Amino acid sequence: MLPHVVAVHPDAPDPAVIADAAARLHRGALVAFPTETVYGLGANALDPEAVARIYVAKGRPAWNPVIAHVPGVMEARQLARRWPESAERLAAAFWPGPLTLVVPKAAHVPDIVTAGLDAVAVRVPSHPVALALLRATGLPIAAPSANRFTEVSPTTARHVVHSLGARVPLVLDGGPCPVGIESTVVECTGDDVIILRPGMLGRAALEAALVGTGIVVRDAAPSRVAHEALDVAGARSPGMSDRHYAPRAEVWLFTPDQREEMEAALRSRRDGIASGRSGGPVVGLLRTVTLAPEPDLAIRLPTDPADYARALYASLHEADARAASLVVIEAPPADAAGWDGVRDRLTRAAR
Repeated sequence: MLPHVVAVHPDAPDPAVIADAAARLHRGALVAFPTETVYGLGANALDPEAVARIYVAKGRPAWNPVIAHVPGVMEARQLARRWPESAERLAAAFWPGPLTLVVPKAAHVPDIVTAGLDAVAVRVPSHPVALALLRATGLPIAAPSANRFTEVSPTTARHVVHSLGARVPLVLDGGPCPVGIESTVVECTGDDVIILRPGMLGRAALEAALVGTGIVVRDAAPSRVAHEALDVAGARSPGMSDRHYAPRAEVWLFTPDQREEMEAALRSRRDGIASGRSGGPVVGLLRTVTLAPEPDLAIRLPTDPADYARALYASLHEADARAASLVVIEAPPADAAGWDGVRDRLTRAAR
């Protein structure tokens, strides 16, 4: 059985379709919908039983918090016990948009949304379909990516259906997501702003919005959460598990100066010398280099980071659709601006 998929115009969704989806959310049902980053699997964030259905559908461990999506800053403040100056500045600069703020949690926010932590992740998405749905429900919507846990996030409705099937009753198809990877997540609970998950909104932009405040933007201390460890203390942010954003195939990540080493490994694999998975094609995601031997399917990705991010997950979904046994990926530049979010996703996918 497949979910009910309803096409909606990405800029002007049909009010009747949105009203039906909002009514379902009020009844405690799940609805998948597009945001500018990826498709979300939504439930009423104030209904613990509804949010629990997200965890079941995704196979998501209880230690992993979810993001509450709201239509504006006023609604975000209602979920916070305290609204710090850093949150006010960043929200004014970047909302609606691909930025999630982690702020002290109000008492009425269910613990299941925050994985038992005393802070809640909130975001105002910019996608017109998401905003229309949020306004129609009048509720905060908990919405992690609409896929099975650790797998590649969906950037089209087809990806949602392929990953979740009948686990989600309704999918609003608003076309491809324009950003293509998940939001930047920053913690605003202390004196500094801490980047918990990189995204396409980078450090320089965050710092520019905080000029004159004395607030420092810094990276979180290195933290890896093994996805098998379901009894660990809650992660501070979504997307912090060790292996995440990964296709079903094995992933090899290499830099351009490791091209010859990668070619030798591919020859060994094809000759049956190397151990590892076999039986399916090799897919290559390449930016600047050409490999010999060539992968069975070579996908050329853009050299611009925003264009690359937009194409990345669709390419990984293509590898899954081809039942690839191995995906080899040319790593982005090590220190170039704009690549932090992509680099984070690729590093986790290759673990």
